[in-house]
Amino acid sequence: MAASVAYRSREAWRVFEIMAEFVEATERLQAIQPAVSIFGSARTPRDHAYYKLTEEIARLLSDAGFSVISGGGPGIMEAANKGAFHGKSPSVGLNIQLPHEQHGNPYQDVSQTFRHFFARKVMFVKNATAYVVMPGGLGTLDELSEALTLIQTGKSRRMPIILVGSAFWGGLLDWFRTTLVNEKMISPNDLDLMQVIDEPHAIVDAIFKFYETRGFAPSAAEREMQLSL
Repeated sequence: MAASVAYRSREAWRVFEIMAEFVEATERLQAIQPAVSIFGSARTPRDHAYYKLTEEIARLLSDAGFSVISGGGPGIMEAANKGAFHGKSPSVGLNIQLPHEQHGNPYQDVSQTFRHFFARKVMFVKNATAYVVMPGGLGTLDELSEALTLIQTGKSRRMPIILVGSAFWGGLLDWFRTTLVNEKMISPNDLDLMQVIDEPHAIVDAIFKFYETRGFAPSAAEREMQLSL
């Protein structure tokens, strides 16, 4: 009984830890706009083509004026931070405390560490003007699904979601079209939330094209929307 009471007390105080995490991250990241969040596998080795492609994309985005946000760890995350670190705009790492696999990479101008996945995920969306999704595993799929769901349900503003790697993503997109759409689990228009682009310069161009008539800053309505993330 005493152990149960102690646990409930700790659980209640945890709310304040979560609040502090949100406040600290919001204050530290508010000056990094415009920014692009890049996702991909933590297990990708440095000599892999995906790593080198990510580094090139991040460098182009950084030189074009975008802060680059990654999960702050190894693999694709490191490549994203490394490319941005050597570019003109800030390299941002949103690190997560994990029992294994995650360790911070050294290419971060701004480094913020989270204990809670959901607080970290809010910051990925809240501070992004675009998502670039490289090949990855469950965590990458989670971030992609999260972004699609938030935009589809009107809880986040519309932004470019760019999948890099036609061969890698092709099977998943075919399944979306032939199963999810045919079974009426999603609308055909939901597929328009994503685009597949393999060429680094074309990725940068696509992001600029999306915002060319409205600018990168969120509108008043979009700022209100972000308060409900």
